[in-house]
Amino acid sequence: MNLRRTAALAATAATLTSLSLAAPAAHAGDDDDNEIRRSGSCATGVWKLKAKPDDGRLEVEFEIDTNRRGQTWQVRVSDNGTRVFSGQRTTAGRSGSFSVEFKTANRAGTDVIRARATRGDTTCVGVVRY
Repeated sequence: MNLRRTAALAATAATLTSLSLAAPAAHAGDDDDNEIRRSGSCATGVWKLKAKPDDGRLEVEFEIDTNRRGQTWQVRVSDNGTRVFSGQRTTAGRSGSFSVEFKTANRAGTDVIRARATRGDTTCVGVVRY
C-alpha cells in the first residue's frame, strides 16, 4: 500500500472510532432521541409501539389505529415476560384509535416489550427491544 492510501485509511478509522465513542448510549438521558419505535400493519389497521427512558424507568406507548370508532380490544403488554398492562380499550375520536401509555421498571439488560391487542379473530402484535 502506498503512503497516501495508508494515511487515508488511518484517518477514516480514527473518524469512525471517534464517532462511535461520541454516540450516546441507548439508556443515557430522558429525551426522544433515545426513543425506540416500531410499527406495522395488522388485518384492520396499524399498530405503533414506543419505549423511551423516563426518570430511571421506561415509558411505553402502544397504539392501534383502525380508522373505525367503537371497536373494543383486549390489550396486554409484557416486559421480559412480566405482564405490565392488561385491559380493554375502545377506538375513539376521528382517527378511530386508542393508545395505552404507562411507565414500567427498566430491568437489567435488554428489555423486550411485547404488546398485543386482540379483537375477535384479529390480533395485532408489536415488539421493541430497549
